[in-house]
Amino acid sequence: MSNAPVTGGKAGWRAEIERFLQERLQTKLDKLKPDDPQRDEVIASFVRDVWLEDAARRVQQIQAVTHSLKPIHPDARGTNLYVEPAQLPALAELGSHALGADFAGDVVGNAAALDVYKFLKLQVAGQSLLAALLAEDAAALQALHDDPAQAKALRDAFVSLTAARTGGPSSHGRAKQLYWLTGDDAADDAQYELFAPLYATSLAHAVHGEIQEHRFGDANKAARIARRERKPHGGVFHDYPGLAAQKMGGTKPQNISQLNSERGGVNYLLASLPPAWTPSAVRMPVHAVSVFDRLFIARPEVRRTLRALRKFLASEPEPNLATRQRREAFTDALLDELVAFAGELQQLAQAGWSKDDERFKDLDYMEQLWLDPLRAELKEEVQFAHDWMYMDWPAEIGKSFARWLNKQLKNQLPVGDVEARQWRKELLTDEDGFKQQLRELRDKLDAPHYIPIRKTHAELVAERGESA
Repeated sequence: MSNAPVTGGKAGWRAEIERFLQERLQTKLDKLKPDDPQRDEVIASFVRDVWLEDAARRVQQIQAVTHSLKPIHPDARGTNLYVEPAQLPALAELGSHALGADFAGDVVGNAAALDVYKFLKLQVAGQSLLAALLAEDAAALQALHDDPAQAKALRDAFVSLTAARTGGPSSHGRAKQLYWLTGDDAADDAQYELFAPLYATSLAHAVHGEIQEHRFGDANKAARIARRERKPHGGVFHDYPGLAAQKMGGTKPQNISQLNSERGGVNYLLASLPPAWTPSAVRMPVHAVSVFDRLFIARPEVRRTLRALRKFLASEPEPNLATRQRREAFTDALLDELVAFAGELQQLAQAGWSKDDERFKDLDYMEQLWLDPLRAELKEEVQFAHDWMYMDWPAEIGKSFARWLNKQLKNQLPVGDVEARQWRKELLTDEDGFKQQLRELRDKLDAPHYIPIRKTHAELVAERGESA
């Protein structure tokens, strides 16, 4: 948060710029030893005029956008757009225009130059430095440099990151493209316009923030608890059936854009299907030791996939890449069913269904962690939340799945094909969001009541008197 004076003016902008530079300088110096010969050089590089001139050069490496090409395909090269939502025509349909003046601009380009964009996001009196420079605010200009000509040169360099790149609009072979017939003759190539859809990154960021608040915010949590306990509640309960999370950028979400990095690469996809009533075929694991014993194999798609996989293995295929890929395709199909099965059961039951109910006391503890995650929200379930956060259970579920599958195939499938998977990625659709929720819950609990001792799976099995 900015500590600049809310009165603004040249003094306010100068103070905010100096604070920003001092913080970044201190971060650099903290990484150096007191006698490091580079200290003087680093200090000199953060003198205001020196740093601003360097930033004005580096700003050419990034571009501010509201509509980006990178999320369409990370290797696509082409036109990005920066269009303030208030400048768009108002439509009845939902679009970026609905954001108005309250929107988050994004930035693409060299991640090493993102500090320049953070500099331009500095705020005084509720206005960003970039917005002030775009409006040619006199106080912001004077804060850049005492010489008006030099201040204007710096300003022109900084605001250039909102301008379209030279060379005219362009698309790319890996971008989405759509030819739209504008005339009457579909055989005439001249009567088509080429559309190149872009990703509305500012709108996606606003949607992500609202969904996060609705899913994990205190207000919706209170409404969810009241709904679960069938108690009256004056608020509104928000739910998003069929919500999907698309990860962009893999382990380097900053390569897509700044806002994508802030979201950890998570981009929500709302279900766009018409409502349909489908009676639930999911049964609760009553008196079951494992859901793999009866419930999972009862799914029609699971049985069909197992039959096809057995038939394929019985044909004694050649031990080559094609055979391995075919086996993996069958395994992936079973895994998709496993994730769908877990999701259906999680939505069917109330949070904490696995707790203190004689019908479920025999269910494997790791499967309780997997299938009843919202039990960790319950105030008395501190140990359960603790065990969920340690993330031992995804690997244990993976092992259970591997044992079950090899038993079904009479050990015809190499165990390593299944156990080598990264089960956290397979079994968690929104790990970061849920882990944050549990962290907040843990922080609210009194430390003496929290059990800091980690129990292994073997110890838990021994405690329950079960055979490993």
